[in-house]
Amino acid sequence: MTVVTGANSGIGRATALHLAESGHTVYGTVRSVSSADKLLEGAETAGVDVQLAELDIANDHSVRDGFAEIYERAGHIDHLVNNAGVGGNGVVEETMPARFTEVFNIDLCGVVRCAQAVLPRMRAHGGGTIVNVSSVVGRFGAIAQAPYVAAKWALEGVSEQLALELAPFGVRVAIIEPGITKSRIFGKNIDLPDTTGAYAPAYERMMQLYAAGRIHATDAIEVAEVVRHAIESDDPTLRYPVSWGSKEIIAGRDRLSDADWLALGRSQTLDDYMAAFSDAFGVDIST
Repeated sequence: MTVVTGANSGIGRATALHLAESGHTVYGTVRSVSSADKLLEGAETAGVDVQLAELDIANDHSVRDGFAEIYERAGHIDHLVNNAGVGGNGVVEETMPARFTEVFNIDLCGVVRCAQAVLPRMRAHGGGTIVNVSSVVGRFGAIAQAPYVAAKWALEGVSEQLALELAPFGVRVAIIEPGITKSRIFGKNIDLPDTTGAYAPAYERMMQLYAAGRIHATDAIEVAEVVRHAIESDDPTLRYPVSWGSKEIIAGRDRLSDADWLALGRSQTLDDYMAAFSDAFGVDIST
């Protein structure tokens, strides 16, 4: 049995439906069952069943009670897909610590809460899979997205550590690293806290990446297929880059020296930045 968090939209909904169509028994978590219409409509259209579980990954008690209910109903959990999360824009200087805390509480602590809810039984059973949906920004410092970058980098590190800790128990960890994917995050992640005016070029560059992403964004089903592969594969790996820009940006950042990275930041104009970005990563962000 598989639990997918944040199952009512985007990658979560695509993953829940795809796994159900592939024969998995799926429980999709949502913050409110009354607002899960799109997930239920998608399940009806696909002719599959997705069970709903109400919980908020940002709240200790909600996660505890939600997973207790899932165990009571399903009896066991074989795979957990930690998908639920939020974005977060802002340069470091202009982003209040409370905003970092808010994003961390969901994108990192939410994953930890859900993992802690299933791991005692997975260890006892001697198997299982924890799939953590990270982001390409967990592998490079995406400009003007400081809270999101920080939370996803932290998630990458915790996931690596968790993989080592769980290896003796036969429990696998997979890190999914989507690039830009069709999702409601575009509509939600629109804050531009340009409070000083000093960082207008940074926000312009971030929005340029978003604009290119809207054109090239990969359908969420591609991520869903990679999640299923990570769960079912007999030859698993730790990391799975997927979607537009992910493989190229991750490989490009690995090639760049720190001096090259800083040179990218010193680009004088948006056109200069787009050209340098293309040279560094092989990804065209012009529109």
